[in-house]
Amino acid sequence: MLHIKSLSDGLNVFKALGSEIRIEIVNLLLRNHGMKMNEIANYLNITNGALTTHIKKLEECGIVRISSEGSGHGNTKICSVNLDKILIELDTQETTTNTYQTELRVGHFSDFNIYPTCGLATSKALIGEVDDKRYFSHPDRFDADIIWFTKGYVEYIIPNFIPAHQKIDQITISAELSSEAPGINEIWPSDIHFYLNNVCLGSWTSPGDFGDTKGIFTPDWWFPNWNQYGLLKLLAINCKGTFIDGLKISDVSINDFDLDFKSDIKFKIGIPDDAKNIGGLTIFGKNFGNYNQNINVRINYSPISSEE
Repeated sequence: MLHIKSLSDGLNVFKALGSEIRIEIVNLLLRNHGMKMNEIANYLNITNGALTTHIKKLEECGIVRISSEGSGHGNTKICSVNLDKILIELDTQETTTNTYQTELRVGHFSDFNIYPTCGLATSKALIGEVDDKRYFSHPDRFDADIIWFTKGYVEYIIPNFIPAHQKIDQITISAELSSEAPGINEIWPSDIHFYLNNVCLGSWTSPGDFGDTKGIFTPDWWFPNWNQYGLLKLLAINCKGTFIDGLKISDVSINDFDLDFKSDIKFKIGIPDDAKNIGGLTIFGKNFGNYNQNINVRINYSPISSEE
């Protein structure tokens, strides 16, 4: 998912999609699950040079990715759609003003209970040994930019520094996530569950553990047969319920927690023992995957009324 937080941030995407032929290219790639460059050009009856210009615009904003396939006559370029969703936020001045934003590095969890396969890494090296959960307690974990495990959970304390005498109206959390398969497997479903102060908010099923191409920000030393990138997911809890990418997943609402400027906020993410699909969890931080971010948190707040 591509998360556009303001209209100005999405200008390149809007320009790339502001062309009938580029929309047709995206639709072609979606219908055929990817195509060779010469196949696209032949279908659209345009020159390879003209197609390259269109593909470049789509690639630059992350809508399309290009991979190479070896053949007897050199490498063949294959195009495919890189996104599952595009989410655009249209902020009002009020929500921008009454907002507290922070981020959590993936290794800054306050509690955990996980099972192998598992591991952690910084942007430069693995932390300890893989599949040894003891290293989730290692001091170097605070520098981790990627963590993975088969089942269990990690829990984070969300800093709450909203102004005094304010109540929390909405919490929005975005993170790049995928399953955790032995090696890589794009068809490896996993029911990832989300919790706020130990209350289950709902779940999202990750379709797989992605490694078909190298993640945009994944470091060069990373192993090619390990998970390369995830999908950017946006979790929102407000007065209407809990949502993933704008789709409601439960009736659990922010009103169920009665949160204000003095409240502790704990966010847990993991795979419970009774999940239908126990396919693991990988959390990508700023120096891994396709999105240059950690776990981003936004809290919307408003004054506590005299009645409250």
